[in-house]
Amino acid sequence: MPRVVEVIVNSSSGVGASNDTHQFLEAEFAKYDLTAKIHFARNGKEVLRMAKAAAKTDADTIAAAGGDGTISGVATEAYRAGKKLGVIPMGTLNNFSKDLGIPQGVPEAIQVIADGKTTRIDIACANGRYFLNNSSIGLYPRMVKKRVQQQRLGYGKWRAAFWAALRMFRLSPFLRVRIELDGKSYLRKTPFVFVGNNQYEMDLYNIGRRARMDEGKLSLYFLLRGGRSGILLLILHTLTGRLRQWSDFEEVLTDSVTIQTRRKRLPVAFDGEVDVLDTPLEYEIVPDALTVIVPKKVNG
Repeated sequence: MPRVVEVIVNSSSGVGASNDTHQFLEAEFAKYDLTAKIHFARNGKEVLRMAKAAAKTDADTIAAAGGDGTISGVATEAYRAGKKLGVIPMGTLNNFSKDLGIPQGVPEAIQVIADGKTTRIDIACANGRYFLNNSSIGLYPRMVKKRVQQQRLGYGKWRAAFWAALRMFRLSPFLRVRIELDGKSYLRKTPFVFVGNNQYEMDLYNIGRRARMDEGKLSLYFLLRGGRSGILLLILHTLTGRLRQWSDFEEVLTDSVTIQTRRKRLPVAFDGEVDVLDTPLEYEIVPDALTVIVPKKVNG
């Protein structure tokens, strides 16, 4: 019997939910004697609902076809069910797939799933909400909210993102936080706090990339200077490769961190999606939690 793969496709990522797309995906999986049960989701809520249903089937692999938000949602259910995660990059940035070395073409990504080589990676969570890439409070969640508002007015994603970033650049207010980690407490006033699943590169040519996803560490980043000048200096130090040497930029590696603010509920970004959580925010790393299918050349 051909092996069955449950495939969750986010049709809002630009691929659409046409019969041609369905037949194309089925045919690509069939080349490797795999039966693809394809489910098209119209939004993030449907992605989660379909991923939960797929997790209850007998299939040992759930493949996520979409951007980082889609993959993160499907990965959560794969982790909870002890299933393997397959990745088909169909989003805008596809950071997670690039960090794992997964080809960006759909046929090539499906071949990786068919080859079946796996490795185990860490996932991170905040108050029980899992994520694969990063989470943040402050500047970025507000920017995402503005971008969504612009998209609802009919603007394209990139144009909406530009206007949202411009708006946040003009404001960039401070956020007062208490950060507790490694038995110590720090009071900070910052425009954002960024928490990554493992350490992010900060040099110009690799910024936003991760060399490893199995070190069992959260990476915590925050800026001590707000306003336009802080954002401009952040860009300048990044471009010159001196971000880590800048005294107004802090970076910490830790197993867990608690972030407290004066607000009882706070918008929090997770892999490009925004949720609202009760505070304090309790972040932790879950080592070697998720089994993901990777190219043969990638080592665990």
